[in-house]
Amino acid sequence: MTAAARTPEARLAVVDDEPHLRDLLQASLRFAGFDVVTAASGAEAIGVIADGGVDLVVLDVMLGDMDGFEVTRRLRGRGVTVPVLFLTARDDVASTVQGLTVGGDDYVTKPFSLEELVARIRAVLRRSGSEEDDAVLRYADLEIDSDAREVRRAGRLIDLSPTEFELLRYLTTNAGRVLSRQQILDHVWDYDWRGEPTIVESYISYLRRKIDAPQAPDGEPPVPLIHTRRGLGYVLKQS
Repeated sequence: MTAAARTPEARLAVVDDEPHLRDLLQASLRFAGFDVVTAASGAEAIGVIADGGVDLVVLDVMLGDMDGFEVTRRLRGRGVTVPVLFLTARDDVASTVQGLTVGGDDYVTKPFSLEELVARIRAVLRRSGSEEDDAVLRYADLEIDSDAREVRRAGRLIDLSPTEFELLRYLTTNAGRVLSRQQILDHVWDYDWRGEPTIVESYISYLRRKIDAPQAPDGEPPVPLIHTRRGLGYVLKQS
């Protein structure tokens, strides 16, 4: 069966303002088995993605009208939860890792190979659509609903990206057990990570801000659940 005749694995939106790279990505990802739509600007991307039907966005950080972080921020503001994979220049990695706080799920640094990009895309898609035997996990006042892809703490709904969701679920299913950074990378990222080595620390930090946040802006913070064991890893447990 030819690549053109296969049923697409997923529908991707590729957003890049460089015509050559955009066209190359579109052709390459279609050959790899995906259906691909494209956008040449942030504004065009928001319109294409907000219309629905896209399973993942491959989004260049540096766009002419607005950066990829702002595109993601506006999508999340509209309630669009589609996974986002950033494309970034190698010298912009630090800001991209920080930019994941707006709701991105992963990033690839330029230049990159098609094989690496496809591996990252498939890993994010698995995280966003994965299922576990336990539909609802509970620990202390934390509740994770795998079917609805929702997380609540003390009844408060917490908005998480697919990667944050998988990381929290992994910590919860191993509550009380210290997990090393490598264990987390192997389970959550699900491929040979060759990017910024602090990605786990960054996501743990994002989770803490959300999970351990006060119920109200002026309220008392809840008992922390995510703890660092220096030199060992991370553990979810009640203090």
